[in-house]
Amino acid sequence: MAQPAVVEVRRSDRRRRMVSARREGDTVIVFIPGWMSDAEERRWVDEMVRRLERSEARRRSPGRKGDDALRRRSVELSRRFLEGRARPTSVRWVPPMRTRWASCTPADGTIRISERLRDAPGWVVDYVLVHELTHLLEPGHDARFWAWVNRYPRTERAMGYLEGLSAAAGLGLMGIDGEEPDTAEPEEPASATG
Repeated sequence: MAQPAVVEVRRSDRRRRMVSARREGDTVIVFIPGWMSDAEERRWVDEMVRRLERSEARRRSPGRKGDDALRRRSVELSRRFLEGRARPTSVRWVPPMRTRWASCTPADGTIRISERLRDAPGWVVDYVLVHELTHLLEPGHDARFWAWVNRYPRTERAMGYLEGLSAAAGLGLMGIDGEEPDTAEPEEPASATG
């Protein structure tokens, strides 16, 4: 069971109505108007901690719990976006890679996902899994490859997230499996609907 969050309440006389919350490390900061009573503060703190935890749980990848969960998630994604055609022999978390977020070896059906992505939003990990699963169908990054990948509706958004994550961390990572990000898509983007 998760540890209860450390909560810090910040009152402001300038804040009139809105209550908000955010996480800073292990602490949840709840911002409330200065006029609130102690009873209202307690009620809103409980509510905002609940909302924040729900939101964080929705964003977490179902596969972050371990290799078995990651493999189950990849099977589900293959079924949803790749007609169940991608069947990996193994999918596992690996120590951070120097130049990649993930990799796939089509010859033996193995997929490796960098542990750097364990805390990424679930939709980003899902994109990386779909990308690597697609390599089991199409080894290169040609138009056919991107036609499959673009069936995942958040492809473009996830690619942007990963580029930003790489830049912010100063990692200098390239694309998902080593391709240059600016050459990752074909000249004529494939339809996201197939």
